[in-house]
Amino acid sequence: MSAWVLPDHIADVLPSEARHIEELRRGLLDTARSYGYELVMPPLLEHLESLLTGTGEALDLQTFKLVDQLSGRTLGLRADSTPQVARIDAHLLNRQGIARLSYCGPVVHTRIDRPLASREPLQFGAEIYGHGGMEADLEIIELAQACLRAAGLQKLQLDMADVRVIDAVLNPVQIEATKETLIHSALAAKDVAELKSLARDLPARVREDLCALPRLFGGADVLDEALQVLQPSMALEEAIRCLRWLASHAPADMDVSIDLADLRGYAYYTGMRFAVFSHGTRGEPVEVARGGRYDEVGAIFGRNRPAVGFSLDLKELVAAVAPCPLVAAIRAPWSMDAGLRQAIGELRAQGHTVVCVLPGHEHQVDEFRCDRELVSDATHAGAWTVKQI
Repeated sequence: MSAWVLPDHIADVLPSEARHIEELRRGLLDTARSYGYELVMPPLLEHLESLLTGTGEALDLQTFKLVDQLSGRTLGLRADSTPQVARIDAHLLNRQGIARLSYCGPVVHTRIDRPLASREPLQFGAEIYGHGGMEADLEIIELAQACLRAAGLQKLQLDMADVRVIDAVLNPVQIEATKETLIHSALAAKDVAELKSLARDLPARVREDLCALPRLFGGADVLDEALQVLQPSMALEEAIRCLRWLASHAPADMDVSIDLADLRGYAYYTGMRFAVFSHGTRGEPVEVARGGRYDEVGAIFGRNRPAVGFSLDLKELVAAVAPCPLVAAIRAPWSMDAGLRQAIGELRAQGHTVVCVLPGHEHQVDEFRCDRELVSDATHAGAWTVKQI
C-alpha cells in the first residue's frame, strides 16, 4: 500500500473547501456568541473512563483507544464533545446558575454510521446547563436555526420526537435490556411486523401502543392523535405538552414535523430530541444538525444538572450549502524593489490579498481569483498601481 493512501473514510480537505469550512466555523461561533455562549476547547484525548462514563458509554464502540506512554493508563480519542463539556461545567466552572457553552473541534469515530460519512467530523455544538424548562429547549432550536441560516441554508425542516413517549408506553411492563433495544430498533425502522413479533408476550394494551407508534408521524395534529390512541399517563401528557409548545413556538420559517417512533440516540437523550433537515443537491432531505435534552449527562461527574444542546458536522454542512465564490486577489511580480514591496505591504494592510508570482513560476491556485495586478506606473517613476486584468 502506498504511504500516501489514507485510512478508509479519512480524507484531506483541500482548497477552497478548507477556506469555506473555516469561514463557516467563524460564522457559527460568532452566531453562538451573539446568543451569549462562551467558547470552550476540550482536549482531543483524555482518560477513557472520563469519556465513557454515564451517557458516554454509548460511545464505546465509536471511540479509539490507546495507551498513555507517560502513565500507562488507557486514553481515548473523543468521539463526541458533550461528555467533555459536561465535565467542564461540573468540575471546572461549577456555576450555580445557567452556563451557555459552545465548542468546535475534530472528533474521531472508529466506524461510520451512514454511507459516505467521515470518521473525522469537525463538530460544532452549543449547550445550556442549569435550566430544565422548555425555554432552554426552544433557545437551542432557535440557535440551531440561526447558525444554519448564517451558513446560507434557507429551507429548513424541524423534526421532533421525545423519548419519554416510548418510556410511557413501556412503563407498565418489565423488559430485559436486550429485548428493549430490539424494540427501539424496530420502532426506528418502523417495522411493524418485527414489533408485533417482539411484543407478542406483552400485555395487549402495550402491544397495541407499540404498533401504533410507527404511524404517529406528520404535523402537529399527530400529538392529538397520540393522546387518543395511547395509554394515558402523566409522562405521556408531559411529553406531548412539551412537543406541542415547542412546535407552536418554533421559528416561523421552519417546517415542523413530529415522529413519535424516532428513537435515534435513545440511550443518550432524556426528553425532547430534534433534527434539522435541509435539501441535498438532488432535492433529497439531508440532516444538517441534531440535538435535544440530556439531563443525565453530568451525573457521573457529581452534578446532575439539566442540559440541552445541539451539534453538527462542519464537513457535512459545507457539502449542503452553496459553494463560496473564490476570493478576489491581486497578482504582483516578485522583486526587491522598495517601492513594490511598500505597495504590496500597504495593500495587504488594507485587507487585500496580494499573491506574488515567484521567479520562473506562474501561481497555481484554487482558492483565489486574481482579477487585478500590480504594475509599474509609467507616469510616476518608482510608483506602482493596481490594474484590472
